[in-house]
Amino acid sequence: MANSTRNRWKEWLAENGPRLLLFARGWAQSKHDAEDLVQEAVLRLWNYQADKGGLPPDLPFAFSTIRFCGLNHHRSETRRKKREESVIYLNDFQDVWLDPVLEEDEEADLLRDAVQALSPKLREVVVMKSWGGLTFAQISETLAISPNTAASRYRYALEQLAHELRRLKEVRHASA
Repeated sequence: MANSTRNRWKEWLAENGPRLLLFARGWAQSKHDAEDLVQEAVLRLWNYQADKGGLPPDLPFAFSTIRFCGLNHHRSETRRKKREESVIYLNDFQDVWLDPVLEEDEEADLLRDAVQALSPKLREVVVMKSWGGLTFAQISETLAISPNTAASRYRYALEQLAHELRRLKEVRHASA
């Protein structure tokens, strides 16, 4: 790109940068996020304008691009928060592991504790299969393992759960 085009971009940024940053502040939660939005928008504009002679864009298009980047950022953050909340919700064993009718059931508490005690690899397969309703093929895609590995982890987890529940019931009945 020629020096004259680079100089035009520098002048354009020097003249319009503060107003673009101010506009981006409306789409961001912090000054740093706003700066990131402006940077992302300028990069998009630079690439877009390269096909059109490389000159800086008109200001309304720049504002529109910042708005688009802000909307994308907001959507990403919303999705991320929902994913995090669903993970937190899934890990809140007192609320989601079993039917709420069974919440006061001692065996439900034992099962929750036994599932919690499984290794993470086994627990994630049990949760995805039993409570998530996923197939072994879907679990294998999610965890990047073979369907046979997913199935064997599930079987192994069920064996461990059955053994642990039998042991806990024996202990409970022996002390009664």
